[in-house]
Amino acid sequence: MSFLTAIFWDTNPIFFTVLGYELHYYTLCFMLAFLVSYVVMLKVFRRENKSQELLDQLSIYIFVGTLLGARLGHCLFYEFDYYKDHLLEMFLPFRFEDGQFRLTGFHGLASHGGGIGILIGLYLYSRKTKMDFIWLADRLAIVVAAAGSLIRLGNFFNSEIIGLPSGLPWAVIFARVDDIPRHPAQLYEAIAYFLIFLLLWVLYKRSSSLKRGQLLGILFVTMFSVRFLMEFIKENQEAFEDSMNLNMGQWLSVPFLLVGFYLIFRKNKKVDQIPATAGKGKRK
Repeated sequence: MSFLTAIFWDTNPIFFTVLGYELHYYTLCFMLAFLVSYVVMLKVFRRENKSQELLDQLSIYIFVGTLLGARLGHCLFYEFDYYKDHLLEMFLPFRFEDGQFRLTGFHGLASHGGGIGILIGLYLYSRKTKMDFIWLADRLAIVVAAAGSLIRLGNFFNSEIIGLPSGLPWAVIFARVDDIPRHPAQLYEAIAYFLIFLLLWVLYKRSSSLKRGQLLGILFVTMFSVRFLMEFIKENQEAFEDSMNLNMGQWLSVPFLLVGFYLIFRKNKKVDQIPATAGKGKRK
C-alpha cells in the first residue's frame, strides 16, 4: 500500500479561536446545515402559501428535536453501558471522573437518533399548529439529505467516522488518527446525500402533485441504503460492534428502510397538489 498515492489530511478541526472560544468546522457545518435547510424550506413554504412565521416556529422544533435526538441516540445506542449510570451527563458537556469534572463537550451525536428526534419534533409541531404531519414530513424530507451532507463534511474536518484501510488513489491518511490510507467514508456519504437532495428537489419542483408520503419514503430508502452500505467500509464506532455481523448503524437503518418502502409502495390514492409558482401567503 503506497503512501505516495494517498491524500494527507491533517487539518486542525478548529476553524478559529476568539477570546478563548473555539469554533470547530463541525459546528460551522452544523450551523450551515440548518441555514441551508431554512432557505430551501422558505422557498417551499412560499410556493405553497404558508407563512414564514410558521416556518420559524417549525425551525425551533426541528433544531431542538435534532440535537436532543442525536445526543440521546448516541448515549442510548452506542454508550449505554456508561450513560445508564450517568444519566445527567447525557445533557451536560462534561464527565465526572477521578473525583473531578472533565470538560468533554457533546462529543457523541447519532444521526439515527437525530432522525427520530426530527420526527418527534415534527409530530409535536403538527399537533400544535394543526398542520398535516405527512405534508410537513414530505417537505422537510427535501432538506434532510442536504443537512446530512454538510454534517458528514464536518465529520471529515474532525477526522472522525473514518473508513477502512484502502489502496485507492483517493484514499486519505487521517494524520490525527494514524498513518494508514483509508476510504474517505465521510466524503462518500456527503456526496451521496447531496445527490439525494438534488433528486428530491427536482421531483418536488417538477411535480404538480405528489402521492402523500412519497418524498419521505424516497428519502428513507435512499439515505439509509447509503448508510447501510457505507458501514461495510467504515471502522466501527464502538468496540462492542466488532462482534456483530451488522453494526449498530446498520441495524438502526433497517426500520427506516422498511418504513420507506411502505410509504413508496403502499396503495394510497391521496395526493398533495403543488402550486406551479410561488404563492402570495404571508411573508413575515
